[in-house]
Amino acid sequence: MSNPLSRIATRVTYGASQLSRIAWYVGHGLIMRRLAEEARRRDGGIARQRSFTNAPVPDRGRLYADMAMLLWQDLANVEAGLYPLPADHDGSLLTLLHRSRLFFEDLPEIYQRRKSGEHREVLNEKTVGKRPRYYLQNFHFQSGGWMTDESAKRYDTQVEVLFNGTANATRRQALPQLREGFAGRDQRKLRLLDIGCGTGRFLDLVKQVWPRLPSLGLDLSEPYIKYAKRHLRRWSWINFVVGNAESIPTPEASYDAVTSIFMFHELPPKVRRIIFGECARVLKPGGRLVLVDSLQRGDEPDYEGLFDLFPQNYHEPYYASYTTEDFGAISRACGLTHIRDVKAFVSKVMVFDKPVTA
Repeated sequence: MSNPLSRIATRVTYGASQLSRIAWYVGHGLIMRRLAEEARRRDGGIARQRSFTNAPVPDRGRLYADMAMLLWQDLANVEAGLYPLPADHDGSLLTLLHRSRLFFEDLPEIYQRRKSGEHREVLNEKTVGKRPRYYLQNFHFQSGGWMTDESAKRYDTQVEVLFNGTANATRRQALPQLREGFAGRDQRKLRLLDIGCGTGRFLDLVKQVWPRLPSLGLDLSEPYIKYAKRHLRRWSWINFVVGNAESIPTPEASYDAVTSIFMFHELPPKVRRIIFGECARVLKPGGRLVLVDSLQRGDEPDYEGLFDLFPQNYHEPYYASYTTEDFGAISRACGLTHIRDVKAFVSKVMVFDKPVTA
């Protein structure tokens, strides 16, 4: 991007869109914390509500500085031509307000579940046996777990509030790793599989770079797949399947890239290994697996306390095991090569390649 005026226009446009998103979701977070404090005062300061850690926790200044670093990297990727100026497709103001209403309406229910420790409402006579038991929980203490239309409508707001408006910017850090794997190849002849695709936010970002890349989104939640179909109806060359990544419904060596965003920390260790093996199975030789998920123990010493607080504040029963998981060893056992990890605020991008057979 050699034209100075073009560069200025890009930065102004990027700054206006991203800083307004951050202000919107940081504002939600401030209101959420104030409401929680008021609820604790009414309850007399119930101990169950108080999160605790002896490990270092970054202050707001450090968090905002690291958020700024993520945004600078995101902008640098745009200016380097790795992907276009992002369109977050958040919808109209009325849509945003509707999602905000759903978000705030669920907070009292979340508060009560957090206080009582209740997280198994999703496991009932209607759902038992239809999904793995580990999946039938109120993750994040939210109503409906991942099993309702209302949950799907709330999800993106919940995640952006958790990330202070940087969830999409974090997801985009996977795109340069895909671009490296796709270099010099015709996108129409490649195939990408996104497991745990949820509401389709990452696939939307992928399509902004490779609109004719044949892509498949796989998820266990029918409501989330339904939402993703609506969210991505602007794109072609994309399909969705409700299915279990423990047994990916596709032949061996059928995809050039497999991605998974914010999913592996929600899997039990045994299931984590099974799904990793399935990713390796469906990758073509020379294919690439890209995971985006939380930082782990040892990645950022000043953040260690967050690894204790997160599963206390949000029901995440498998997060502790995730933070000490050795993905290098798992990848080697599956015949993949661990290429690199790239930090992205409170997350990181993990890249694995399947060797080309002789």
